[in-house]
Amino acid sequence: MSEIQMPRLSDTMEEGVISTWVKNVGDKVASGDVLVEIETDKAVMEYEAYEDGFLVKQSVSEGETVPIGAVIGVIADSPDAVPEDSGDGGAEQRPEPPEEEQAEKAEELKEAAEGSEAKAEESAEPAGAPEPSEEAPRPRTSPLARRLAREYGLDITKIKGSGPKGRIVRADIEAAREGGVAEEAAPAAAAKEEAKPAASMAATAPSFDDGRDSEELKVSNVRKVIARRLTESKQTVPHFYLRRTIDAEALKAFRAQVNEQLSSTGAKISFNDLIVKACATALKLHPEVNTSWVDDKLLQHRRVNVGVAVAVDAGLVVPVLHDTDKATLSEISTRTRELAGKARDGKLKPQEMSGGTFSVSNLGMFGVDSFAAVINPPEAAILAVGAMRQEPVAVDGEVAVRNRISLELSVDHRAVDGAVGAAFLKDLAEILEEPMRIIL
Repeated sequence: MSEIQMPRLSDTMEEGVISTWVKNVGDKVASGDVLVEIETDKAVMEYEAYEDGFLVKQSVSEGETVPIGAVIGVIADSPDAVPEDSGDGGAEQRPEPPEEEQAEKAEELKEAAEGSEAKAEESAEPAGAPEPSEEAPRPRTSPLARRLAREYGLDITKIKGSGPKGRIVRADIEAAREGGVAEEAAPAAAAKEEAKPAASMAATAPSFDDGRDSEELKVSNVRKVIARRLTESKQTVPHFYLRRTIDAEALKAFRAQVNEQLSSTGAKISFNDLIVKACATALKLHPEVNTSWVDDKLLQHRRVNVGVAVAVDAGLVVPVLHDTDKATLSEISTRTRELAGKARDGKLKPQEMSGGTFSVSNLGMFGVDSFAAVINPPEAAILAVGAMRQEPVAVDGEVAVRNRISLELSVDHRAVDGAVGAAFLKDLAEILEEPMRIIL
């Protein structure tokens, strides 16, 4: 009898959601069979069995979120086998929760206990007992409440506690997050000086009422992680941006020539394939851009692995083309299409989404002229590609209409200096304007 544990399916995964159980309790399972579909921080992935047997228990229901290592099911040699923790009245066995989770649970129990004690104290206290007349200290707050306030970006001083003696507890933080934070009433002395009561924050703050104007949508685990990681990137990574517009006449002609030569094979090279390959070539010329800033250390990567942003229903995923510099244009084209299809179907494997050292995000197909992309940590840069446009430009002293593409490079200033980023973008532009360099 073997336990199935929530696997780590990506390098940033901390928990997973059971999306769909492919096998039901009692089903025969062979090694390699898909047992369950798991929603991670990047995509919905299939998880396969590693041994033969029968699925005798599903410990976690569909839609439930559990941390890495939690038991999600049990496989046994016989369909009639009963898991040890499934006896009459037996509690379901789970892995020991993390220390932080245990501390939070203890804190919640402490809050509940203190609340009961406080009520008893209040009932025994004489009516009209005077309050000490001293300046109000910083609000008493439980450690759990402080941590949640930091995560939600709430000002703890503007939250009124409902715990014993005004202590701020978890319920107060959650209420403030859902309904907005109302400021505490002014001290009694200040209230006497004012002839009229202070206006409530709720009267002026944006209000999301009973659903007549807004509807809360279900948010996938992928969407939550995207939101968290992008917020962390913008808050912790000092971005700077470099913009350049390239002449795409030669690139357009080169693509047509390559596709004509490949017509008998059925393969077709896109502009994005050419740009991805050009980025890999430029990264070999400027290895200082192929870096990561991690824990006050600068890491230079030996491999050039370019990630390509793909829009999916759940949000955005970035499958990685490993060793992009060594791949041919045909290989890049084929691999990109395969990965994009798997991304949209939720079939990407962990290794296909990890190890990226640089990313490309192309919104040109939507007619976007230019944009600035958010860096995908721990990478040091990402290239944003706009649409190809015909623009009038000066050529040899005369006005001519030329095809042009806008490029914008977002760079982590901790890892890459401005001059280094500019030199990289300059060489990238020259490679794209002389595309034969891509294959030389």
